[in-house]
Amino acid sequence: MKYSGQIVHLFGWDQKFVPPFIAYIQAHFPVEDHHFIIYGATPDGELPNSKHVTQYPSLLKNLKPLLRHMRSAGKIILHGLFSSHMYYALAMHPWLLRKCYWVIWGGDLYIHNADRDDWRHRKNEWLRRFMISRLGHFVTYIKGDYELARQWYNARGKYHECMMYPSNVFDPQILANTQGEKEVHSGQNILVGNSADPSNNHIEVLEKLLPYKGQDIRIYVPLSYGDQGHAQKVIEQGSQRFDDKFIPITSFMKFDKYLRFLESIDIAIFNHRRQQAMGITITLLALGKTIYMRSDVNQWKYLTEVGMYLKSVSELSLTSLSEKEAMENAKLARSYFSKKRLAEQLSDIFRS
Repeated sequence: MKYSGQIVHLFGWDQKFVPPFIAYIQAHFPVEDHHFIIYGATPDGELPNSKHVTQYPSLLKNLKPLLRHMRSAGKIILHGLFSSHMYYALAMHPWLLRKCYWVIWGGDLYIHNADRDDWRHRKNEWLRRFMISRLGHFVTYIKGDYELARQWYNARGKYHECMMYPSNVFDPQILANTQGEKEVHSGQNILVGNSADPSNNHIEVLEKLLPYKGQDIRIYVPLSYGDQGHAQKVIEQGSQRFDDKFIPITSFMKFDKYLRFLESIDIAIFNHRRQQAMGITITLLALGKTIYMRSDVNQWKYLTEVGMYLKSVSELSLTSLSEKEAMENAKLARSYFSKKRLAEQLSDIFRS
């Protein structure tokens, strides 16, 4: 497969997405057709060792060589759009924008709704509107996010549906790793949120769970990743209200242990007010788990239109899906969010 010019990928560092994505592309597509540029601080030893990977500690200080890569690229894929320095670089070189593909992560879109109105935010929003309205391409599998980009920033570029990252597809190996002797437990194991980010709205969920405090429940809350100040508040509130039924997860699990943990969950509650936590949502659906989320977020619309059965946080009752609904969710998630479909979607983007 040959493309018109090299495809340049631009990332801010993120341990969960960057190394697995680079490894996936290098395993499934011609290595020489892709160059990966990571900007910002990167932990020692975690950057893939390859001549096709470049790291710039400072985007601003390395703007000249970065722009040289961008000018010569056939396509520029922007993995997330969070850096104000990137806004400036692209706004000052608007002729590059037509060959840019913005992979919308979620938080980089909902910056628009940030709870602030200082001059820096207004300036950045002006730059973002100038830039986003001229971008040639938008990549997301939540079409509602693309519609918001059109509404908020006058986006006019082409929409490409793509799951983009290996974490957003169901890996059949998960089934192999969870098919052994399964843990038998009484009551209900409840997962609340996916990280220590305040956008999980943990405290609101804990308040909704208080009426069930006397039941046989265990509340697991992943807090190893994200805002640790907020994590401490959640731990204090959860322990105070639920005693030993509240179980904070404060360290990263090894992969096999993490899969066994997800298999043990009965109900997951994701109370985000924007598109978020799709990777873990897909895995839980494929395992036949019951998921509660807000019905006013784009991923609710997307998943229900695909055919998934979900429950609304506004009607939280700890009622599980029927066995038939859970089985249908699992079957659909395993086929729809597949590695094969991801490869086909990426191929379409790289050839477009």
